[in-house]
Amino acid sequence: MSLRTILFCALGALVLYGLFTVGFPFLLALLLAILLEPVVQALIKYARFNRIAAAVTACTLFTGLLLGFIYLVGFKMVSELVQYLKNAPSYLNEAKLFMENTSVKTQFFFETLPPAMAADVQHWIENGLVALTENLNSIVSAVSGYLIGIARTIPNLFIFFVVFVIALYLVSLSLPKLHQSFLNLFESGSRSKVVTVLTDLRRAIVGFLFAQMLISLLTYIVSLIGLLVLRVDYPLAIALLIIVVDVLPVLGVSAVLLPWAVYSLLVGNMQLAIGLIVLYLVIVVFRRLIEPKIIGDAVGINALAALVSMYVGFQAIGVVGLFLGPVLIIVYQALRRVGILKINIKLEG
Repeated sequence: MSLRTILFCALGALVLYGLFTVGFPFLLALLLAILLEPVVQALIKYARFNRIAAAVTACTLFTGLLLGFIYLVGFKMVSELVQYLKNAPSYLNEAKLFMENTSVKTQFFFETLPPAMAADVQHWIENGLVALTENLNSIVSAVSGYLIGIARTIPNLFIFFVVFVIALYLVSLSLPKLHQSFLNLFESGSRSKVVTVLTDLRRAIVGFLFAQMLISLLTYIVSLIGLLVLRVDYPLAIALLIIVVDVLPVLGVSAVLLPWAVYSLLVGNMQLAIGLIVLYLVIVVFRRLIEPKIIGDAVGINALAALVSMYVGFQAIGVVGLFLGPVLIIVYQALRRVGILKINIKLEG
């Protein structure tokens, strides 16, 4: 492999990393503009729109649907949160009543034990309560800090969304020119290979997005079935909350089910606590089993390569690596397929 090829690959990886970090709103706008291009072409062909009218119409429809989805999901989550806060005093009373009953039962238990053994048991219980209190305080502090961090990022998210929407319109309007300008960077003999690489990359990205939606749908079904079996209130809304939280960085399914299980344990609902922990384990194992296979089939790489690329990417650069790792594998395979990247190891006999 020549030095020029190595430099080209290193520059390409650096550009991809920049797009997935600082330039992510522009990358997202470019991807969605490419996905909306068939709609734009259909409007041009069948509705007789010009390029500007077709692009503006397609982007406006998408933005309206996105805002509607955000409103519906956000409204549902806020309404459920308000309902939960209204019921919070009753939840606290249940927890207080459970602790009082436990204290009475513990006192009766101590009276049946020899004095020395009762003192030892009481000492163990006190140490356990202290440890539990410290852990709960740390959990509350961590959650509070994360919520404060989310509140601080709201202005940044708003700016991100505005930049993304503006970029989507601009990229969609000038997509053919951008495509041609990118091809002009290469000599005429290499342009067909570049088109092949771009086609493979587009197919893989569409497949990757479809795979993520399929994984979220399957996770929602598993969560909903588990919640229905446990007979909890608002199973549809809670399953949706699990999916929304699961796609967010850092949080995941544990941010919903584990604190709920701890609370159920404190109020004496042992059956629900065990059921929630089992549901959490089922969801985690289910995702780990299906995710590499679905993503591998969707983007055209085998399950092992998908798993390795996602794990290495996550360990190297965090959450971004979960997406960037498979993309690099896709680009590598496309470059090898068209003959741009050649690796031939020769061993001297």
